[in-house]
Amino acid sequence: MQKISFELEVYSFHIDFIGHVNNTVYIQWMEIGRTKLLEAVGMPTQEIFQQGFAPVLVQTNITYKSPLYLGDRVRMEMWVSELKNASAIMQFQFYKEQGTLAAEGWQKGLFVDTQTMRPRRLRPEERCLFAPYVDSMGDAQRTTSLISS
Repeated sequence: MQKISFELEVYSFHIDFIGHVNNTVYIQWMEIGRTKLLEAVGMPTQEIFQQGFAPVLVQTNITYKSPLYLGDRVRMEMWVSELKNASAIMQFQFYKEQGTLAAEGWQKGLFVDTQTMRPRRLRPEERCLFAPYVDSMGDAQRTTSLISS
């Protein structure tokens, strides 16, 4: 299984009133990861919009382990733990430079038809594009237990 992996830098506008990265920034970083995933599988957002469908989020969960501060460099990794006909669960991990896990989370996304705003099933050839990034073992069960707790 491949992961989308890239580095981010913490800037002053990411910092909240107590001096560490604001929780909303992690959600923005997850958006960057999802965009990079769609680009990696050959389905860039602007292209799928033109085809009449779009990704939307239906659920987000983040667990914060260790704070990030101004000037920190962050390595983010993401992959898909579950891919269904119209939805996916994406896993995210954020690491400090020293390799310490700063946060982890998951998001459930859904593809919708932009005209009807109803779920749109991925065609078999579209589903195959995601295959390299799908972890078929372990994380799906962990996410299911997180969702139900």
